[in-house]
Amino acid sequence: MKQPYIYVCSDAVGETAEAVAKATLRQFSTEHVKIKRYAHIRTEDEILRIIAEASLTGGFISYTLVQPELRELMREEAVKVGIRAVDVMGPMMQAYVDTFNDLPRRQPGLLHSIDAEYHKRMEAIEFAVKYDDGKDVFGLTQAQVILIGVSRTSKTPLSVFLSHKGIKVANLPLMPEVTPPEELRQGPGRIIVGLTMQPDHLLHIRTERLKALGLPSTAQYASPDRIREELDYAAGVMESLDCPIIDVTNRAIEETAGIIYEWLAK
Repeated sequence: MKQPYIYVCSDAVGETAEAVAKATLRQFSTEHVKIKRYAHIRTEDEILRIIAEASLTGGFISYTLVQPELRELMREEAVKVGIRAVDVMGPMMQAYVDTFNDLPRRQPGLLHSIDAEYHKRMEAIEFAVKYDDGKDVFGLTQAQVILIGVSRTSKTPLSVFLSHKGIKVANLPLMPEVTPPEELRQGPGRIIVGLTMQPDHLLHIRTERLKALGLPSTAQYASPDRIREELDYAAGVMESLDCPIIDVTNRAIEETAGIIYEWLAK
């Protein structure tokens, strides 16, 4: 019995067409259909060979070809031999042309091009990891955004989320026993954001955290008195810095990030 395939073809890497093919397969209970990817297609001969193979195995083709001559050849030859060929990108590109009266650049792989914006994001992500949780206070003088707050107020996940938008973020935990470093008050052009949370909600989060670590829930870390002490101390630090404060209780990371975007845009 022939192995049935969905042939994924692209003049770039083919991730878009493969993602659509995988999403399609998940809608069916069969597991015997496989995906076979052909990337960086440049010539008509390559297309003819793929169509011939698909014809022999009884499969069909999913393709993203931005060069119009290759796209048209794929369509015509598939019709000739009687196999299905699904143009993943073509209808979308044509809709754009018809609606906005513009022409595509016809350059394969633009989605994965490594440009200045890509490098900016990678640099920001590396920055967030390096200067997470106050590991190196030098980052406080270099960051665009500094997040401060007590433990478990979403400083790290918010730092990572913002870094994926190309924003350099450092974060610093606040504890009554530790005096904030001088670097927190140094450096121009930064925005310091205080993160706080309602005590009962923070108590629940810390209790669950201790359970996940296999530690007793009676630890001081999850004590109501300790939490109130930390929050009061943090509020005093934030007041001394005259920084904006966001209450992250029941607030999604995306929502908090949106508030910070607006402050950065001012």
